[in-house]
Amino acid sequence: MTAEALVHSVLDSLAVRSDFPALQQTVRGGKRLVYLDNAATSQKPRAVIDAVQKFYERDNGSVHRGVYELSERATAVYEGARKKIARFLNAKDAREIVLLRGTSEAINLVAYTYGRKNVRAGDEILITEMEHHSNIVPWQMLCEATGAVLKVAPITDAGEVDLQAFEKLLSAKTKIVSAVYVSNSLGTVNPIAQMSALAHAAGAVMIVDGAQAAPHFLVDVQAIGADFFAFSPHKMYGPSGIGALYGRYELLDAMPPFLGGGHMISNVTFAKTTYAKPPAKFEAGTPNMEGAAGLAAAIDYVQALGIDAIDAHEQLLLKYATDALAKVAGLRIIGTAARKVGVVSFVLDGVHPHDVGSILDRHGVCVRAGHHCTQPVMERFKVPATTRASFGVYNTMEDVDALVEGLAAVRKVFS
Repeated sequence: MTAEALVHSVLDSLAVRSDFPALQQTVRGGKRLVYLDNAATSQKPRAVIDAVQKFYERDNGSVHRGVYELSERATAVYEGARKKIARFLNAKDAREIVLLRGTSEAINLVAYTYGRKNVRAGDEILITEMEHHSNIVPWQMLCEATGAVLKVAPITDAGEVDLQAFEKLLSAKTKIVSAVYVSNSLGTVNPIAQMSALAHAAGAVMIVDGAQAAPHFLVDVQAIGADFFAFSPHKMYGPSGIGALYGRYELLDAMPPFLGGGHMISNVTFAKTTYAKPPAKFEAGTPNMEGAAGLAAAIDYVQALGIDAIDAHEQLLLKYATDALAKVAGLRIIGTAARKVGVVSFVLDGVHPHDVGSILDRHGVCVRAGHHCTQPVMERFKVPATTRASFGVYNTMEDVDALVEGLAAVRKVFS
């Protein structure tokens, strides 16, 4: 069996590709679209697009507030999505799922509510050197507000968390550990269950940035020991502008609200307001109802393909791409962890990543060039930026070949 046939035996990516309307177009004067920027955002299948359209056409009404049929339908869609997320993440209870705008808002919510209530001057917050800016800046802001100290666990030359250093940085002062499950710029899959166990042994809560994990492999929030877990479905073939925060119910129940407004209250008088129970307490205002419909459809789509098949498919593509790129003269891969998802970041001698990305675009190949909102990672590897190719369910070895051919064209320009 050829390598290409092996990929199709795991997941028929050519058939899957036909599910995505955006991928049927040509770009740059008739070039076949090769979309390799899935770590930034994924394309959307027809099932997700149809779910959003159906909501607008049939079910649009204000959730939780109306007694008429459309409102009841909208509420059923919205709350149905919450239940589906709970099952997808193996939460104990749907009340542990808060629907928000995305991973960034979820992490900020925890920092502002749990953090400001439980962190004091002299306490410590531990993150890792590979974090996305959205898992750095909220903790810096919390430290500035409280006098707490931010600690950073280093990463190795392979782009893996130095677990010995991580453990040594934990102490009785550590109140919060927040770490990315999968690095968006390196592709590294962290041993998050082990890190959670170490955090809990030190008396800290564990917050997991799962934005890059949920699209690629099975996530079980109970098994990994997450106290909080955040993800954004727009990276998982779902809509943008919506996301989810899982939090253990007893923690959510003890936290103050994040935003004030409609729906998050129990009773309001000018003298005093009492708040609703979670998750309503954290969902002020009219939510992204149509986004919830699309989110639920995205989960259905991923589960119909099979999360294990998706993981196996992307691992085959990752190996094929890693081997192919290793043969490109002057190319160095940044991030060589033993366990990765389908992300390959690299630099090309003598060529700035932005130039690489621009020339690849002329050939219809979409990659990301820059620091990927992980400037400390770039500093760690002493590069200003990288070019990143990231794979999804619809990518094929032909896409990898197009990337390599495009890099040959880059070399010609800069030879």
